[in-house]
Amino acid sequence: MKKIWQLWLATALAAILLTACGQEEAKPTNDATPETEQGKETKFPLTVKDVTDNEITLEEPPKAIVSMIPSNTEILYALGLEEEIVGVSDFDNYPEEAASKEKIGGMEFNVEKIISLNPDLVLAHESALGTWDAGLTQLRDAGIQVYTVTNAESFDATYETIEEIGKVTNKSAEATKIVEDMKAKVKDIQEITANVESKKKVLVEISPEPEIYSPAGNTIMNEMLTMINAENVIADLDGWVKMNPEEIVKRNPDVILTTYGAYTPDATNLVLNRNGFADVTAVKNKAVADVDADLTGRMGPRLADGLEVLAKAIYPEAFGE
Repeated sequence: MKKIWQLWLATALAAILLTACGQEEAKPTNDATPETEQGKETKFPLTVKDVTDNEITLEEPPKAIVSMIPSNTEILYALGLEEEIVGVSDFDNYPEEAASKEKIGGMEFNVEKIISLNPDLVLAHESALGTWDAGLTQLRDAGIQVYTVTNAESFDATYETIEEIGKVTNKSAEATKIVEDMKAKVKDIQEITANVESKKKVLVEISPEPEIYSPAGNTIMNEMLTMINAENVIADLDGWVKMNPEEIVKRNPDVILTTYGAYTPDATNLVLNRNGFADVTAVKNKAVADVDADLTGRMGPRLADGLEVLAKAIYPEAFGE
């Protein structure tokens, strides 16, 4: 099974290796009224099908929502639904207010706890299908409306996910504004990095030695590096790759970024002092930095901020840093 790295990377490498493949984006349908236009108020009752082809009907905008993963929670907060959120996962850490919400568990969630919260809507996630199937069936059997959010693996898919959640929560206008702001920020960042004098080769490490894993081609990180005019030094590989240190030396990245500093003390110095890396350009130039795993991998409203963090870490001179 693949991994939910963008959601829970800092918890353990084991969780990283559990992410599911992205599937085709679901297209919600409203059987009661015509499809609402982008940014317009949703018409209720609303009947929609999620990515699993499961159909739910909401008689009115949900007033009690359980969010099962951090990215869903961040989207809900950004939409202004903090009062409606009654439960979140154990991994939710943003915004700070999420810590005060009732916890429903993590990779193994508490069905009884969720039922006790009497939610109008539970937002599950495609990336955990297989792991959560039995529990989600129990929730549906208890009469709870469960909507499985599509697993976004790109900026465009993230925009669609925000619109998707905005639709089912009667926050379409707010969702459209979030997406517009994200796109504007991305455009500004790209305009800055488009003018860099020399395109840099980058390696990103999501776990330290002895098992170094890195995002290669067909990952959100590869897309982000391409967007800011940087080259993923392992773009010719696919997915999530266990890297041999000798192969990293051979590929000789100009910049090495780590995303595990939140749970590995002194992450950058571990790379700078790694045996056999003295001649790697990134190490010689001390172009090694740790970036926030949540910002750069959580598919929600802060993804554009993550792009900026990456751009500044790779091209600090372009941003006057």
